[in-house]
Amino acid sequence: MPRPKHRSRSFRKVFRKVPGGRTVLHLQKQKPKMAHCAQCGAVLKGMLRKRASLLRNVSKTKKRVSRPYGGNLCSRCMRLKMVEKARV
Repeated sequence: MPRPKHRSRSFRKVFRKVPGGRTVLHLQKQKPKMAHCAQCGAVLKGMLRKRASLLRNVSKTKKRVSRPYGGNLCSRCMRLKMVEKARV
């Protein structure tokens, strides 16, 4: 029986084959939701769906898109913001 902290639906059941040859049940935290644009709320492309503890092991270029406001604004909102900045 799983530990009390694992007895909830927030954990995903994954069957793993162990070196002993038997299959055991591992419980994993589910993936977080997709990243969203801060301005319009659209889903951001090119962003990883991983927990913060796993994102530490990933390089910076894989965590976000390499453009101004990458990982914060979608491309459409970024273009509008750049045009707005150029006018001022």
